[in-house]
Amino acid sequence: MGSFYASKFHDMDRECLSLVAGGKRRESLKKKGLTVNNKHYPLPVIDPKETVPPADLVIVAVKYHHLEETIKDMACVTGNDTTIISVMNGIESEERIGAAYGMEKILYSTVAGIDALRTEDQVVYTRQGTTFFGEADNHSPSERVKKMQALFDRAGIACEIPDDMIRNLWWKFMVNVGINQVSAVLRAPFSVFQQSAYARDLMELTMREVIDIAQAKGVNLHEEDIQDWYAFMYKLSPTGRTSMLQDIEAKRKTEVEMFAGKIIELGKKHSVATPVNTVLFRAIKAIEEYID
Repeated sequence: MGSFYASKFHDMDRECLSLVAGGKRRESLKKKGLTVNNKHYPLPVIDPKETVPPADLVIVAVKYHHLEETIKDMACVTGNDTTIISVMNGIESEERIGAAYGMEKILYSTVAGIDALRTEDQVVYTRQGTTFFGEADNHSPSERVKKMQALFDRAGIACEIPDDMIRNLWWKFMVNVGINQVSAVLRAPFSVFQQSAYARDLMELTMREVIDIAQAKGVNLHEEDIQDWYAFMYKLSPTGRTSMLQDIEAKRKTEVEMFAGKIIELGKKHSVATPVNTVLFRAIKAIEEYID
């Protein structure tokens, strides 16, 4: 995801963008840059220890288990007037970032419909999907939301501003909990879900536990929201794979704690049964143990 945004903003204005990274990741980015859709991007990389002017916008696009380190690293580019968006999966990154820098700096964001694949040092996508963002309530969009929309339009990033961003955040969480985890266990690209009713049934069972918890928390999520996902899913490349399946195939740690782990935690808190996510959590943790 980060590579996608970096490429779009660099194409818009090569002077407007920098990456923040330390250690081996910084050295790798300085040496290799990014390659997106076969185009090489030699981007400037800021060391977290550097003193640099604060950024107008910080986009957080990392894996769940890298978030704590990232929150510390981004201090070098975060100032009083910086706006922060997280395009991470899950429902808690905004609160964790906001706890460090203030929720007044946060705009909520989700992405649906992108089919980006990472292979070694290359990222390839055929569909960019849609970036949804905004304040929690956007019935009357704020000035900073309007400015963000103008920026995204200029960069050619397809975007929408939902009236209820919290509902949108939970909708995307529901989608990820379903298709990411089931695809990882089945080792299934999108074609399997496009063709197999059994795969879709398992995905939907997983999603319904998210809906049950969302409703217990007062979030406006319902059964019909599962069907809205299919409008995106059937447009995805049949050979495309979810980020969790890509992690499994590359023998990387997954984000299962952020998905099933969070659902199990919230299920206990709100007295909602989560048997499907409990099974998926154990299955994916077992896969992580033997993929080496």
